[in-house]
Amino acid sequence: METRILTDAHNLKKLIREAEALADESIIAMARLKQAMLAARQNPLVEVHTGQRALVRLTEAESQALAMSTNLLRVHDELSKVAKVHASGDVGIPTTVPPEVVESASAGRERVQA
Repeated sequence: METRILTDAHNLKKLIREAEALADESIIAMARLKQAMLAARQNPLVEVHTGQRALVRLTEAESQALAMSTNLLRVHDELSKVAKVHASGDVGIPTTVPPEVVESASAGRERVQA
């Protein structure tokens, strides 16, 4: 296999995993933020409806982040297919994204948007 193809394949593999990790980190950060917002609202001096609109918007952002994560899984799956054709000499462990993961995630997103 051509050295450039192998170099590109390794770079793409590193970058897609980095993008997926960052997507996960953003979801974790939003979960922490939501937890802190709800804990702050439990203060007896704060009215129970305080921050409700912010919580709704944060939940929308979480849904969008999960959709982004799903799309990154699709990108990863497509890159894996390309790698089988163009970088088949790569002895690394192939990434397999089960179809039901991508399909179930997109179905969930469609229900949220409806």
